[in-house]
Amino acid sequence: MKPWVKYSIVRLGVFLVALVVLVLLLPNPYLATLIAAVVAFCVSYLFFAPLRRQVALELAERRSKPEPLDGDSLAEDAELAERDARDDEAARDERDAGRASSPDAGRTS
Repeated sequence: MKPWVKYSIVRLGVFLVALVVLVLLLPNPYLATLIAAVVAFCVSYLFFAPLRRQVALELAERRSKPEPLDGDSLAEDAELAERDARDDEAARDERDAGRASSPDAGRTS
């Protein structure tokens, strides 16, 4: 079973146990729910750190793997790279043309 499924089930189980106990003990169900949520958070934070760490590592590993690109994405990337190259070349030509036409173009400091 995947670590995130285990962690979710354990946290939900702790919450439900705390909720049932508190609903039986407290007359206000809203207050019982709030306290059960806080208790479940504290218990899972204190006692299930190794499981939480496994979930974090799995998510980090999944995030670090690049997804394979399909043909459309590759074509789009190539088109954008070509457009950037054209824009860079046009900007360089404009900059060079501006230097050549400036009155200080032939002078050296």
